[in-house]
Amino acid sequence: MSDFHASDGPPRHWLQPRPEGLWCAPGRFFIDPARPVDRAVITHGHSDHARPGNRAVLATEGTLAIMRARLGDGAGGSLEPVAYGERRRIGEVDVTLLPAGHVLGSAQVRLDWRGAVAVVSGDYKRRLDATCAPFEPARCDVFVTEATFGLPVFRHPPDTEEVGRLLHSLRVFPERSHVVGVYALGKCQRVAALLRQAGYDRPIYVHGALAAMCDVYRAHGVDLGELRLATAARPSELKGEIVLAPPSALADRWARRLSDPVAAMASGWMRVRQRARQRQVELPLVISDHADWDELLATIRDVDAPEVWVTHGREEALIHAISAQGRRARALSLVGFEEEGQ
Repeated sequence: MSDFHASDGPPRHWLQPRPEGLWCAPGRFFIDPARPVDRAVITHGHSDHARPGNRAVLATEGTLAIMRARLGDGAGGSLEPVAYGERRRIGEVDVTLLPAGHVLGSAQVRLDWRGAVAVVSGDYKRRLDATCAPFEPARCDVFVTEATFGLPVFRHPPDTEEVGRLLHSLRVFPERSHVVGVYALGKCQRVAALLRQAGYDRPIYVHGALAAMCDVYRAHGVDLGELRLATAARPSELKGEIVLAPPSALADRWARRLSDPVAAMASGWMRVRQRARQRQVELPLVISDHADWDELLATIRDVDAPEVWVTHGREEALIHAISAQGRRARALSLVGFEEEGQ
């Protein structure tokens, strides 16, 4: 039994927020559901988007590999991989996954039904990243965009400048370990790749909690150079070295046993000085896996959708700016999205 009417063509009639997540009625599936459902399409592997317990999951192979590494048997009852650009019919809807540029395997979800097209972005960024496929704009009738950094204050500096600041600090303080707080999925691998692009060829030390995701990336052909396990090294071995660690490790006993470490953190939130002070970060690095304010607005222009839905972020300012472009804009109230991978 269908729960939509044949005359309901516009996406706002058949793509709906529910407590479980974003529901596609003619396909009878959820996108990034917040609780277990019968069928899910997953945009990427961060834990606020890829949750355990769904009976059937469709996602890219990269995302499924991440889910298997993180969730084991909880990744889903059946896991269906789909390549970028490959169209799949689910119910009455044609589903195509397009690169989102966020992390390995991240995808936008394009939905085609009865001549109407909606694109659900998931999380995305517009900057080139050697560790994942770049964002691919797609024209559509409705674009569902994130708004993590949806305020004009969030204008991220070039990634090369931020990595240059890290390497400059290493030259100024060659006797100190530089411990960089990074999220396990995406940010860790991206910072490693940026260091390699900047010519840094020494071993990069990684906390044990980051090793599994680095292995997934390398299994998918991402070259991170030589990585060594920091948690197996003596503190004296880490003097003058770059150590990547989970943000929580910056304040725990493991980091305190190092000799006068420089505490750094790579995140878009490091634009907010109070956040850096709260985490006692000496070297804040504004490196984000999300689009900043200018990139959000550029994306809206690129996809050229007459209607834009804004979710999980700073919605009001972005809705106002989109409306100023002559487009319809509204907040899409979805719950359960956190700050992993910012």
